Amino acid sequence: MNIKLIAIGKTDNKALQSLIDDYTKRLSFYIKFELEIIPDIKNVKNVSESQQKEKEGELILAKITPTDQLILLDENGKNFSSVGFSDELQKKMNSGIKTLVFVIGGPYGFSDAVYTKAQGKISLSLMTFSHQMVRLFFIEQLYRGFTILRNEPYHHQ
Repeated sequence: MNIKLIAIGKTDNKALQSLIDDYTKRLSFYIKFELEIIPDIKNVKNVSESQQKEKEGELILAKITPTDQLILLDENGKNFSSVGFSDELQKKMNSGIKTLVFVIGGPYGFSDAVYTKAQGKISLSLMTFSHQMVRLFFIEQLYRGFTILRNEPYHHQ
C-alpha cells in the first residue's frame, strides 16, 4: 500500500519543515509515502469562503484516482488513540487498498464535492491547530503507527 498526504499551501516555518522532513524520512523505512502540496489559491481577497473551498476542492479531486481511498483530516472525524490508529492502518493494508490518501484542507475546510468523494474522516484532536502543524502531527502519527505495528520501542504504553 502507498500513503499520500495532500495539503493546501506550503510550510513557511523552517523548523516545522525540518521536522516534517525528518518524520517523512523515518516513515519511508516502513511504507511508500508522499507529501503533495497544492499551492495556495491566489487573490483570495477577491473570492468568498465557499468559492475558495470549491477551487481547493477541484485541485484536491484532480490529485485523486478512482482506485484511491480518500480520508479527510476533519474536526468532525473519528478520533483514534495512537494504538487504535495503528490498528486502522493495519486494516487498510489488509484490505488490499493500493493508495490511501489523506487530505488536510484549506482554512475553511472542504467543498461538498470532496466530502462526497471521501470514504472517511479522521480528527486529530478537538483542539484547533495550524494547517502546517497538522502536517507534522499527522506524519508523526503515521510513523508512530508503523512502529506500533512492528512492536518497536518508539511508542510507550
